[in-house]
Amino acid sequence: MELPYIVDVEASGFGRGSYPIEVGFARPDGTTSARLICPQPGWTHWNDEAQEVHGITREQLLSEGLPPVEVADWLNTELRGLTVFSDSWGFDSSWIALLFDEAERLQMFRVETLNKLLSEKQLVDWGKTKQQVLEELNLVRHRAADDAFMLQRTLRRVLKVKD
Repeated sequence: MELPYIVDVEASGFGRGSYPIEVGFARPDGTTSARLICPQPGWTHWNDEAQEVHGITREQLLSEGLPPVEVADWLNTELRGLTVFSDSWGFDSSWIALLFDEAERLQMFRVETLNKLLSEKQLVDWGKTKQQVLEELNLVRHRAADDAFMLQRTLRRVLKVKD
């Protein structure tokens, strides 16, 4: 079995008015890629607690972030025609939709919930397995590419897919 692409999005906050600031994914072979997104003029919401979680400053986004159109085009090039999976489907799919709306681009891939790939027993095992993987990998949490990689490693272990 080949593992699917796993996508993760970091955002300016946790609720209404928040917007995507970083999107990343893990490919089936385990390689990762991510892009920072430059906030647009209408994207003003900023939550300091969210910044404490992901460690990305608004100033960093303004200097290093790419325009939404470049990030949307990159995602479509990489993910065209695929179904990618997220552990926070409700948030991630809406932030990706906002990115594509701002870029005035059609999203050429689907985002589904990671839970669709798991049985009831695997769902029960997910949390404990994820914690074990986190401890083993020693990654920077709450950065899009690292989180996507960690989720993919957890999925690999829960599904018992060989390396």
